[in-house]
Amino acid sequence: MYGFFNRVLHIHLTHRSTAVEEIPDEVLAQYLGGKGLAAYLLLEHAPAGVDPLSPGNPLIVSVGPASGSGLPPASRYGLFSKSPQTGIFAESYAGGHVAPRIKATGYDAVVLQGRSERPAFLEISDEGVVFHDAASFWGLDAYEAEESLERAVGQGAKAIVIGPAGEKGVAFACVGNDRGRQAGRTGLGAVLGAKRVKGLVFHGRAECPLFDPAGIRAYARSLLEKGRDDPAARNYRTYGTPMVVALANRTGAFPSYYWSAGTVPHWERLSAEALLERFHPRPKACFGCFFACGKVTTVPDGPYAGLTVEGPEYETIYAFGGLCGVEDLAEILYLNDLCDRLGLDTITAGNVAGLAIEASRRGRLEMKLGYGDVDGIADLLRKVASREGVGEIFSRGVREAARVLGLEDLAVHVKGLEPAGYDPRALKGMGLAYAVSDRGACHLRATVYKAEFSGWSDRTTAEGKAALVLDFEDRHTVFDTLIFCRFYRDMIGWEELPVVIRLLTGLELDKAGLQALSQRIADAIRRYNLREGMRPADDTLPARLLREALPPGGDRLSEEELERMVREYYALRGW
Repeated sequence: MYGFFNRVLHIHLTHRSTAVEEIPDEVLAQYLGGKGLAAYLLLEHAPAGVDPLSPGNPLIVSVGPASGSGLPPASRYGLFSKSPQTGIFAESYAGGHVAPRIKATGYDAVVLQGRSERPAFLEISDEGVVFHDAASFWGLDAYEAEESLERAVGQGAKAIVIGPAGEKGVAFACVGNDRGRQAGRTGLGAVLGAKRVKGLVFHGRAECPLFDPAGIRAYARSLLEKGRDDPAARNYRTYGTPMVVALANRTGAFPSYYWSAGTVPHWERLSAEALLERFHPRPKACFGCFFACGKVTTVPDGPYAGLTVEGPEYETIYAFGGLCGVEDLAEILYLNDLCDRLGLDTITAGNVAGLAIEASRRGRLEMKLGYGDVDGIADLLRKVASREGVGEIFSRGVREAARVLGLEDLAVHVKGLEPAGYDPRALKGMGLAYAVSDRGACHLRATVYKAEFSGWSDRTTAEGKAALVLDFEDRHTVFDTLIFCRFYRDMIGWEELPVVIRLLTGLELDKAGLQALSQRIADAIRRYNLREGMRPADDTLPARLLREALPPGGDRLSEEELERMVREYYALRGW
C-alpha cells in the first residue's frame, strides 16, 4: 500500500536473529500504521499474561504513513508494549529527528523479542541489523549514551536510548532522543533495559512511495502558509507549553501540594512569561516543524548557572512546581535535567516525589522531605534510579509505593499511571478522559482540557462530556496512526484528515470511515487490556479525588457524575 513498506522487522535478541513479516494491505487498511499497527502486532505476538520485564514481552517501535513524507506534523515515532508500571497496554511517543531515520530503514515497525545475553545496542538500517557490544556504554546517562552511540555508528544516524533508570528496571523509566526529547510515559525504558539493550540507532536510504507526492508537497506548503498567522502556532513558538501554567492556575486546575490544591501562590514565577523574561530561551523545532515549541533554556546565574536544558515543559513545571511546591524555575530546570539524564519520566517522578513528601510528613518514611526541598527531591530521584534504599519503594511508581507505605487512600493514579497537570475536579471532561484512557491516566489520548480551558465546553458540568471525549479520542487515534504531533489538532480537523490519508495512501475514507477505524483500534486495545487483567471497574478515578473538593470550598467531581459519564461513554463505544 502507498505510504507503507508492508514490512515489519522482527529482531530476536536471545538468538541474535532477524526475520521480516509481510503485512497485507488488508491489515493496513484496517489499522493504518503507528498505534493501529502496533495494537494489531501486540495481539498477534504478545503472549497473554506475559511479565512486562520478561524476554517474552515484545517492544514495538512504529512509524506511520506520514513519517518521512515531509509533512510538518510527522516528526514523531511511537513505542508500544505491555507496561511494567500498569500491567496493561503501553504507548509513548517522542518528537525530534528520529522518525524519518526509522522510516528510511525500510520497515513500518520493528519488534524486539527475547533478551540479549550481554549489554548491546542495535544498528538498524535498510541493509540489515548489526548487534554491537554495549558494555562500555552501560551505566552512561541518556545524554552521554545518545552521543556515544550516534558517534559509533556515524552516517547521520539517530539513536533512541535509555539511562541508568532503564538499566535498573525502574517502572517509569523513559526512552530519550535528541538530547531532551522523551518517550516518557508507561515505563518503556525499563522494557528496553530488561532486554539489555542500551539503545537503537537508525539510518538508511529506503524511500516509501506515496499515492500523490505532488499533493503532499502542496498540502505541506498550505500548512506552512497557514502556520505563519495561526494564533496557536504563534503562541507555541513564543511561549511553548509553559503557557498552560497561567491557564491552569487561574482555573484552579493546577494540581498542587500532592493533589491537595488547584493552584500555588508562586505560580507567576513558574509561568511562560517568567521563563522568557528571566532565561530568554531559544526555540527548538522537531524535524520539518514550524511550531518550534521546544525551549532550550540556560540558567544565567545562581547555583545552577550554565545549566542548559531543553525545557521545562508544562508537565515538568506542574510535577515539581505544583505537586512538590518548588518555587524557582532554575530549580525545576535542575530536576528536569536530572530526570532526563537518569531516564525518568518527569510526570511520574514529580508524583512519586509528592507522595514521598506526604509520606515523610505522616511519619511513614525515615528520610525527611518537605515541599520545596529541591536537594531532598534530587536525592530521592537518584535513589529511585539506582533502586537503592528508599528508592526501591518508589521505583515502581505511586500505586506500588502507596501500597507498601499504607497510603493507598492518598495515592492518585488510574490503573497505575499518574495523571498529568489537569485536576479533574476543575475539568470534568478530563476526569472522564483519565478514567477511560487505554494506558491509564492520560491527558493526550483526549486533550479536552483545551476545550474546557477555552470555555468551548463548560468545565463545571458532566453533561455532554462522553461525546466530547469520544470525538477527541477518535481524531487523536487517527493522528497516532499517521503519526502526527498533537499540537496540530487545531489545524488538521476531521475535514482535512480524509484528504491527507488519501494523498498518502490512496485510501478513500470519510469521517465515518475514520471513526470506524478509530473504534476498531480502541476495541483491539480493549481486548488486549481485558486479556491482561484490567476490569471495567478500573475505568474510574482515585476515591480521594471523588471525595475531596478543591479548597477552599471549590470545584468537585462526584462519584455519581463520573459513573454517569463512564456509562454514557461505554454506550457510545458499544461496550
